Amino acid sequence: MKMKEENFKKKLTKEQYYILRKKGTEMAGTGKLLYNKKSGMYKCAACGNPLFNSKHKFDSGTGWPSFYEIAKHGNVRLEKDFSLGMTRTEVICSKCRSHLGHVFEETKIKTCPTGKRFCINSLALDFDIKFK
Repeated sequence: MKMKEENFKKKLTKEQYYILRKKGTEMAGTGKLLYNKKSGMYKCAACGNPLFNSKHKFDSGTGWPSFYEIAKHGNVRLEKDFSLGMTRTEVICSKCRSHLGHVFEETKIKTCPTGKRFCINSLALDFDIKFK
């Protein structure tokens, strides 16, 4: 069953709604999950879809939570994003189609073994220590 837009407005804070549903971005370095070091699962704040395992999180120095791998193939969609006068790859929750952030090719950070840096808005995520 597809969640209606008014239900997203009820469930999410104004800031989360702006990021997840309007493709916004939080300011670098402000996210509550940026420095989280606990073991668990990062899930979509809008629908609870498991997105990233904490074991794939790394400090990219960018100011947003960064991951080098998704939790399960198919849990996110990647789409071209031509906004702001540049070409990027947007990361979207495959379950509810909410905007999460962007993925970048990363060759200079040694702690990024896949060469892909999923740069995700902290407000787009919920963290679950029970779900590993």
